[in-house]
Amino acid sequence: MQPFYFYALNTEKIMEPIPDQILLLKIKENPENFGLVFDAHYKTIFSYIYRRVADYDLARDLSADTFMKAFLHISHFNWQGISLLSWLYRIATNETNYYFRKNRTNNLLRDLTFGDAYLLTLTEESITEKQLLEEELKLNQDFLKAQQSIKKLDIKYQEVLSLRYFEKKSVLEIAEILNKKEGTIKSLLSRGLEKLKIEFFSAT
Repeated sequence: MQPFYFYALNTEKIMEPIPDQILLLKIKENPENFGLVFDAHYKTIFSYIYRRVADYDLARDLSADTFMKAFLHISHFNWQGISLLSWLYRIATNETNYYFRKNRTNNLLRDLTFGDAYLLTLTEESITEKQLLEEELKLNQDFLKAQQSIKKLDIKYQEVLSLRYFEKKSVLEIAEILNKKEGTIKSLLSRGLEKLKIEFFSAT
């Protein structure tokens, strides 16, 4: 079986969406078919993480960690519970939250072992993508201010606000991703918005 970061070589494939049920059967038949999950959802997950951390290289590392964990636990995934993409969002959210908690409390260095291997696939096109994303952030100052303000909030507010306003997820989808009740999500969004307004306007 190829090293996991081998799948990054296939990111330019243009594929028709494959239903989760069929995708899971293909992976069960041959684990290397997990590359189809990577091809289908990497850009979405990477973009979500990038909008939360505002750091291209860190987002790549956390995305790599997300897909590694998904690869290792795909056999335990229950399709009837949530969609495959929602499951990936849940893992990405957990990985991002863990990074924030770890660095906020202990200021520890990230474990780059797997990330370094993944970055072996970095191409000139990837570098250009990095530059474009960073320039886009620079151009959108309101987004930057909002993002920095969100990062100052408790993680429980960061995750719901990011999913709602950066990823355009519905309350139901957020509840599915975070494994919480819809009422809880609505409450967190309401409180989070109030706290965000205070942080945002105090920074202007």
